[in-house]
Amino acid sequence: MSGIVSKYSSTRTGASRPTPPLLDNHGRKITYLRLGITDRCNLRCIYCMPEKGIDLLAHDEILTFEEVSRLVAIFCRMGLTKVRLTGGEPFARLDCLSLIDHLKREVGVPHLHLTTNGVETHRHIRRLKQIGLSGLNVSLDTLSRSRFVELTRRDRLDQVLRTIDEAVRCGMHLKINSVITESTTDEEIRSLAGLAKQVPISVRFIEHMPFSGKTATSVVQEELLSTRVNRLFPRLHTVLARGPSTARLFSMAGFRGTIGVIGGQTRCFCAQCNKVRVTPAGRLKTCLYGKSAVDLKQMLRSGKDDGDLENAIRGAVQERHIDGKAAELNNGFKEQQSMASIGG
Repeated sequence: MSGIVSKYSSTRTGASRPTPPLLDNHGRKITYLRLGITDRCNLRCIYCMPEKGIDLLAHDEILTFEEVSRLVAIFCRMGLTKVRLTGGEPFARLDCLSLIDHLKREVGVPHLHLTTNGVETHRHIRRLKQIGLSGLNVSLDTLSRSRFVELTRRDRLDQVLRTIDEAVRCGMHLKINSVITESTTDEEIRSLAGLAKQVPISVRFIEHMPFSGKTATSVVQEELLSTRVNRLFPRLHTVLARGPSTARLFSMAGFRGTIGVIGGQTRCFCAQCNKVRVTPAGRLKTCLYGKSAVDLKQMLRSGKDDGDLENAIRGAVQERHIDGKAAELNNGFKEQQSMASIGG
């Protein structure tokens, strides 16, 4: 833990001194932070990055664990209750487990979650459970080994399935995230959904989004994902969400878990969006489809105090677009960002 503990952990972290809630200019309350801790990954998913990978950040360009800890504490004081660590692949960063432990035990994040590709995560499941991780999201787009290799350019399906088995065995709150592209077959969708029949997990199908690190192109699917899921599973029953959610959840007779649809490309959930992002390079994004709003890393390293950082965050949130489509129109990107560089 010596690499995590710093002057911030004793004087600047924790959920003490709460400040007013974080509200955007459309009256939406921000309670959820997605935080990328690395742009490294041990897979090369075709919808996330080019085959040769992306231009990786130098290590000194990525937020240090001390900086992560300080930022999370500031967000928590503004009323954020949920933090999700993402990558790249979080476990591609050395000592990731210690950071998770520190954020939960020392900073006091109420609900700490992790999104992972599951390749190395099976080694850490029991420890994550002990720490008190609130939930684990595992990315898995197919149960076919040959298709897994085609989609990820790596032969790692066995390791991912082992992570899922370990998480279920330990009773961890588990979600499977499956990106659905034009090449995804109906049988693959049925097979993935079958995981929720066997165990009490949520399998969420995600619309393909344009974040592959390639030349910007639109993503068009012949059949809407929601239409496709309803065609394949005609007896779905809507599960009412307990709060803001990107996923529409459904139950089905004989299933122990749920099936979900996340309209990331159609952006049908923007009206209740409660989320902001911080990239591995420390840039605040108030919308996945928008430009970076504030360079928080530069502020941290230039000696700005917590009040300055909080004011910058609040100012950025007060300039949010009404939805992801408006944000996309405004950003003017000619090159798609890679999801690994954005943070999950």
